[in-house]
This record gives sequence, C-alpha cells and structure tokens, in this order.
Amino acid sequence: MQSTVLEIGKSAIEEEINALKSLKQALNQNFEKAVNLILNTKGKIVITGMGKSGLIGKKISATLASTGTPSFFLHPAEAIHGDLGMISKEDTIIAISNSGETPELLAIIPTIKRWGNPIIAITNNQNSKLAKESDIHLFLNVKKEACPLNLAPTSSSTATLVLGDALAIALLKQRGFTERDFAMFHPGGSLGKKLMKVEEIMHKGDELPLVSPEAPLNETVIVMSEKGFGCAIAVDKRKNIKGIITDGDLRRFIKNGGSIDNSLCKDAMTKNPKSITKDILVVEALEKMERYNITVLPIVENDKIIGLIHLHDILKSGVI
Repeated sequence: MQSTVLEIGKSAIEEEINALKSLKQALNQNFEKAVNLILNTKGKIVITGMGKSGLIGKKISATLASTGTPSFFLHPAEAIHGDLGMISKEDTIIAISNSGETPELLAIIPTIKRWGNPIIAITNNQNSKLAKESDIHLFLNVKKEACPLNLAPTSSSTATLVLGDALAIALLKQRGFTERDFAMFHPGGSLGKKLMKVEEIMHKGDELPLVSPEAPLNETVIVMSEKGFGCAIAVDKRKNIKGIITDGDLRRFIKNGGSIDNSLCKDAMTKNPKSITKDILVVEALEKMERYNITVLPIVENDKIIGLIHLHDILKSGVI
C-alpha cells in the first residue's frame, strides 16, 4: 500500500531525529577543543562551505555573530579568486563539507595552513582529506539522509546546523552572555526593545519641568505648558522630589474650589509621587504606569530627580 503524504513527512522527520541522535553520540572531546579554540581566538571565526553546506554555514556564522562570537562567511569559490584576503592572521576557520572532499574548499586549505590559521572541519567522513588536513575534526556521524534516494542533503544539513547551534550555545554560556548582551546585538528586534532601559529614553537636564513647592501655582502652570509633559515636578534646592502636579491634579484642585492665581504649587501637588530608577526596563516603567493609571514617572537617584519618562516616550520607543 502506497504511503500517505503524512506518513512520508513523519518518516522524513524521524530520519532526521535519528541523525541528531547519531550526532549526539559522536560528540567527543574534539567539541570541547573546538569551543576552547574559538574562545581563545583573537580575530574572527571565518566559516566557509559550498552549496548546502555554505547555506548552513551562513546561518551558523550569523548565530555566532549575534551571540558574542564575531564571525563572517567566506565563499570558497570567491576565496580562490581574491577573497582569501579577508582572512586575518588571528582568525580561526570552520570549513564545512559533508563529504570532506569538496574541490573548491580543498583548494584554499593549503594557503590557510601556510598562514598558520587553525582549521576546524565539520564533515561526515572521518577519512576525508578535509578531516585529515584540519586541526580539529567534528564528525557528523549521519548514517542516512532523509531523502529516499539518499542523495539530497537533508539529515546531514540538519545535523550540521544543530552542531553549529551547539557550538554557539556552548560559547554563549562560556562567555557568560546575557539577555542584555543579546539585546545590544539586536537593537531593532523585539527582544532588544523589551530589554531597553529607562535611561536610554528618559528626558533630563533642561528638559525637566522643575519648580519649587513654594512657586506660585500660575507660574507652575506656565512651566507645565512650556515643557509639554502635562506635569511639573516640585523639588527643593538639592533637587530632592517633594511632589508632582499633573493636569489631573490641577483640574481636581480647581473643581474643589482652588484658585490658580492665589495658590502655591504645594497646595495642588501630589506628595510622595510614584517614581522609578534609571536602570529598570522600559516595559517595567510601562507596567507601573498601567498599575497606577498614570502617564508620567520621575526618575530618581538617591532621592534626587535625574530624569522623566512619559507614556509617549514609551510608545515612540517601539517597546509595545
């Protein structure tokens, strides 16, 4: 009975799972040596490979670069026509070839060895020329491709990709790479924005709407209008926060019979206002605004005002 499409798909996935199990079994101290070599590399990690191996190599290079290990991809065919000059003497090479006999790759190995750059080879053939010419060989140990013809790179490509991820994760942990570090390499990504700190977008210095608690209320209103935050922050001579007055505070004060012309800032302000520190995340500032139904937060350090963040600033930052 002919296999269904679903069965074929599941079978292909099972073959690739088996390939990953074989890869795991083959992992040995060469993996540790490769990680240590990369950690001690003063230059970049240059990844090279042809065809599907090259495509996987590009992804591995991108993963390394985004997790704290500087890396770039070098196409072997371009390398033999001048791009070998991209390699510096402090770089380490990762050469990828399933067969270990890729002509274009083997053509650049002698020059790289002559320069003294260490070579890590990733192949599925322990007896291949590339494996023998390398300083460290990482064996894929893939028995069979998911392709029913055992021709199209499928299981071997997956194993190579996963091995690259394993290297990246091992390096990441050895370097003590953090979410904050990751965000630095992904400033335009969602994670990068979620890890943005308040100090990166806060207003400070002359931008701040500062007044004295003893300031006439009508002058306080002018400061609120000129600075454009819908509030004024009452501080003493040492910049210690004494209170905050917002548009809402002002409306409530007038509604309760207060006079703008005959009152002081302290008469209408809210004492002990909610505040934050500069090192908290912008998303945490937003959560605090939502929790207390406010749109502005003073930023303090040792009880002194150093900045201000408005809901509009958070919206502009792209965090949400």
